[in-house]
Amino acid sequence: MTTIWDSIKLGRITLNHRLALSPLTRSRAGADGVPSELAAEYYSQRASLGLLISEGTQPSEDGQGFPNTPGIYTEDHAAGWRKITDAVHAKGAHLFIQLMHAGRMSHPVNTPHGRTPVAPSAIAPGEKMYTHQGLLDTPTPRSLSLAEVQSTIDDFRNAAAKAIAAGAAGVEIHGANGYLVQQFLSPNANVRTDAYGGEIAHRIRFALEVAEAVSGEIGADRTGIRLSPGSRLGGIDEGAESDELYRLLMAELARFDLAYVHLAHNGNDNLLKDIRRVWPNALLVNRVNRPLDTLGSDVAAGLADIVPVGRWGLANPDFVERLKLGAPFNEPDRETFYGSGAKGYTDYPTLKKLNAENAMEATCA
Repeated sequence: MTTIWDSIKLGRITLNHRLALSPLTRSRAGADGVPSELAAEYYSQRASLGLLISEGTQPSEDGQGFPNTPGIYTEDHAAGWRKITDAVHAKGAHLFIQLMHAGRMSHPVNTPHGRTPVAPSAIAPGEKMYTHQGLLDTPTPRSLSLAEVQSTIDDFRNAAAKAIAAGAAGVEIHGANGYLVQQFLSPNANVRTDAYGGEIAHRIRFALEVAEAVSGEIGADRTGIRLSPGSRLGGIDEGAESDELYRLLMAELARFDLAYVHLAHNGNDNLLKDIRRVWPNALLVNRVNRPLDTLGSDVAAGLADIVPVGRWGLANPDFVERLKLGAPFNEPDRETFYGSGAKGYTDYPTLKKLNAENAMEATCA
């Protein structure tokens, strides 16, 4: 039986176990999208997880959704990411940069140019957006023209090239959680009547063309994609055709031989089994609110190859050691998830540090 402690080959890299750091927005980049100096420390602290998938990183100015998220479309961005990849490599880990175009899940005050968000269609998500001015109504986006659809695909391609030039082991295309790629998939966000809207085969076209462009630029073995079938984040409703859509999408993606698919799994186990059957390469499965004592169950059952951890990896830089020892875990501090400097970012204590502090207290007592 395969366990989470068995090694695995993922594209060009080999991992010593089957745990990974899930992508987690932290909103600590500069206003120009350059990753903060603390980011190198944050990611390298979590190097024992082996595969580190970065926070969502915009491939263009239009791609930014939240304030202080990093970019990977300028030379300054790439230089900032180079510090992170160097720090991660020095600890023996591998970083995939997640390319995230927020689409309509944005607000002009969060972006460097202050323009209206773009999307497949001019349909507002009906949700609030976090900004430095507080929660604001997310505005109605502007529908992308056909020419802009193509230039957006090129943005993903160019960002992928910059990620590799910055030392990343690969990139993950964010096709989940209500952002641009999933907006194209969903009939309540995409009412286009051209080749990118309407029937399922047309709605999946954008995702496929992004995957083809990115993998063609940097290699399929350096490319992953994240999907969230059935997710309603960002006002998304994929409707009754959701399962059919993902079965077709997975079959088409299989042609590109990508390194992995990363599922944000919302409980549809029948669909998960279908995806497992059709997908030829590594499958990452992140179950929503998965109890820690069932962390390895999907790998043992053959339903997943790698298990990403989110908030537990955020709060425990030595997550792998604690899990092996059965040691207690730091509790995540939700108040510091986003944009608060070192606090709740790089100051979570390791087991080694806690034991040393306890020993010191005992000596002084």
